[in-house]
Amino acid sequence: MSPVGLQTTARPDSYLSELLASVGLPTQLANAVASALVFLVVFVGVYVVSKLVVVPLVARLLDRRGVEEHVRKPLTLVVYGLLLFVAVGLAFSFAGFGNILVALSTVTAAATLAVGFAMQDVLKNFVAGVFIYTDEPFRTGDWIEWEGNSGYIEDISLRVSRVRTFDNEHLTVPNSQLTDGVIKNYDKNGTLRLKFTFRIGFDDDIDEAMDIIVEEARARDGILSDPEPSVRLVEINEASFGLQSRIWIEDPGNSDFLGIRGRFVQSVTERFEAAGITIPYPHRTVDGSLERTGPSPSGRVSDD
Repeated sequence: MSPVGLQTTARPDSYLSELLASVGLPTQLANAVASALVFLVVFVGVYVVSKLVVVPLVARLLDRRGVEEHVRKPLTLVVYGLLLFVAVGLAFSFAGFGNILVALSTVTAAATLAVGFAMQDVLKNFVAGVFIYTDEPFRTGDWIEWEGNSGYIEDISLRVSRVRTFDNEHLTVPNSQLTDGVIKNYDKNGTLRLKFTFRIGFDDDIDEAMDIIVEEARARDGILSDPEPSVRLVEINEASFGLQSRIWIEDPGNSDFLGIRGRFVQSVTERFEAAGITIPYPHRTVDGSLERTGPSPSGRVSDD
């Protein structure tokens, strides 16, 4: 046998085409049917096997790395897309559609370029979504604040994130808005410091007022003892001393932080009143005079 004969490679569709031609089908029809059957069998076989093997393998890998659900969902979709692409490519190759595959690749590249110019905002949000998954500035359930808005993250996708505000409004936010600016994530570190400035009069005892503030902070439920509550004299203005209290709460996103701070401020105010500590109010003095315009008392218009 010649070396050329050894190097001859027969494709599956060739054998099937010869078999179909032997039973009486025209050659061109036999070739088309054979290629179609090979394409279908290879595509289904590769996709099913890959789905049964690759997807569970990726799932176990993500579990091992502790990847959270909001990240696993888009990654799984990407894996499915890659499996589909590989299955189509192998099916074209085995079916003898190599030239068609090259043509489709060229058309796809040109179409991708055209669509890319037309969908710049969508692509921008998609890239921003990838950065959110990799950098993890926030996760599902976190309380965030950005550009004057705030709320809880309910869902993160590759294009948009969905936020529920404190007024129970549902916001669909393009991911690029959450990556181009500054984001406050109140849940990232697990604790949050709250500050409130109490004002007392010049004749009041500063040390006594500070002791009351710290005692009430230690007595309130929801305020952490570590870090300890503290208070500082932060300002002196024309009417009062300003004593700034600093308290810490745990799990800000799930705690009633407004209620905790409100109950704390109320209890301190009541203790101030009981101890005779005054809470000064700002006073404003308006200077000036009123001038009469229009007819004089005699009914004549003044010459002034």
